[in-house]
Amino acid sequence: MEGIKTIGILTSGGDAPGMNAAVRAVTRTAIYAGFKVKGIYRGYRGLITDEIVEFKTQNVSNIIQMGGTILKTARCKEFETPEGRQLAHDVIKREGIDAMVVIGGDGSLTGARVFANEFNFPIIGLPGTIDNDLYGTDRTIGYDTALNTIMQCVDKIRDTATSHERLFFIEVMGRDAGFLALNGAIASGAEAAIIPEISTEVDQLGELIKNGFRKSKNSSIVLVAESPVTGGAMAQAERVKKEYPQYDVRVTILGHLQRGGSPTAIDRILASRTGAAAIDALLEDQRNVMIGVVNDEIVYVPFSKAIKKEKPINRTLLETLRRLSI
Repeated sequence: MEGIKTIGILTSGGDAPGMNAAVRAVTRTAIYAGFKVKGIYRGYRGLITDEIVEFKTQNVSNIIQMGGTILKTARCKEFETPEGRQLAHDVIKREGIDAMVVIGGDGSLTGARVFANEFNFPIIGLPGTIDNDLYGTDRTIGYDTALNTIMQCVDKIRDTATSHERLFFIEVMGRDAGFLALNGAIASGAEAAIIPEISTEVDQLGELIKNGFRKSKNSSIVLVAESPVTGGAMAQAERVKKEYPQYDVRVTILGHLQRGGSPTAIDRILASRTGAAAIDALLEDQRNVMIGVVNDEIVYVPFSKAIKKEKPINRTLLETLRRLSI
């Protein structure tokens, strides 16, 4: 905590509902602890282009209920180069920023880790991604809201899917992680989830058809995680048309619908707790850690672990889904 007077905050990578609640929590907890706060706009790009504004407590009034991020976000190729990071460091020095809180997913925390090591600069990360794919935290900020959105969308699709022998593939986000697909399937009563984590072990589509996915049902809904491994919903649908032409197949890709919307209570509380904990961590001289919540307790996860370690899918949930879809 030595010599920290001003804390910078940025959101980076894909936006996630609850990011604003996190920005609010970091800002207010920092001011409460006697720090100055500077909001950095457009992620790492704003660090390079010096889009930085001092934040007072009123800058974060009335944002806890908003989706997206008021700080905006951008992908920044330049920050991936040593020259770009040097420019960012020059701006940080000029602005008098002594530590940063970075809210984002895998890529954002990777950037934070590299920068922190290169310039021996204190950074605390918050897990902001709908994918829930960061190791060391039970949930990421935005995941619960996205899950609820998926559930509501699938409920609506089910209304139209009840016509005869129709197989619906619904593609959900998650990059290389099946959390949204698997838990979304359980929440919406879908027949199955096709996820990247087990695609090398079993032919998920083959099993689905073999188990007679229709049985006593007149429609079937399958959630598919978007991933090069699964090929997404389109690839699954193409395969059904080729191998099982008797089925009438439909595809819905939920896309960016899943990223938006007002955050759920769970996401607002998670963002508020981890945001406040980020300032506690700096006060305790922590650096290069992500704030997570495990078994409802705040934990500090080294960046190297949060990024590098694969977060395992809960296998029991796969079995639960299988048993519930008979």
